Amino acid sequence: MTRALQTLIAGSLLLLSAHAAFADSPAELISSFRLKHGEVRVTTDATLNRIAAEQARAMAAKDNLSHEALGSFTSRIAPSRAGRAAENIAYGYDNFEKTLGQWIDSSSHRKNLLLHNATRIGVASAKDASGRRTYWAMEIAGDYEPLVAKDGSKGKKGEKEKVVTVVKRQAAQECHVKLLGLCI
Repeated sequence: MTRALQTLIAGSLLLLSAHAAFADSPAELISSFRLKHGEVRVTTDATLNRIAAEQARAMAAKDNLSHEALGSFTSRIAPSRAGRAAENIAYGYDNFEKTLGQWIDSSSHRKNLLLHNATRIGVASAKDASGRRTYWAMEIAGDYEPLVAKDGSKGKKGEKEKVVTVVKRQAAQECHVKLLGLCI
């Protein structure tokens, strides 16, 4: 085989693997699901990834599936500056595809995945101390609105726009059956 042909094959394989990795990213998988249900595509957000990573690590460190493992959701999501946000958590699956499937099959988690006007997500996982259990956290957010002062102004000329953080929490649902920390 000639060197040029080897380079061409190696480049093609690299391109294919990069495309496959992108197609299987959490943002792409969630976007695909959302688009099938009339919602817009989401993109990965560094702040939401950090929030998700901190939440996943806290749950793994405590070996406890809880939205409150690191504090209230409202205080944890505030740095995202989103008008609307939701969180899905899970444990048990080693890969995101299976975790996403679990969320899609759960009505409350599915509702979060289809959060109206969401445009950004963050997803992370962490292993517990034994390395046997994987904890997942997904933050999804949207409605990034400019802050309007009490007098109706949007700030002085040249100032950076500030953004309101209003987290609209969904009403608590009655738990009929609790399985693996999930209400069904």
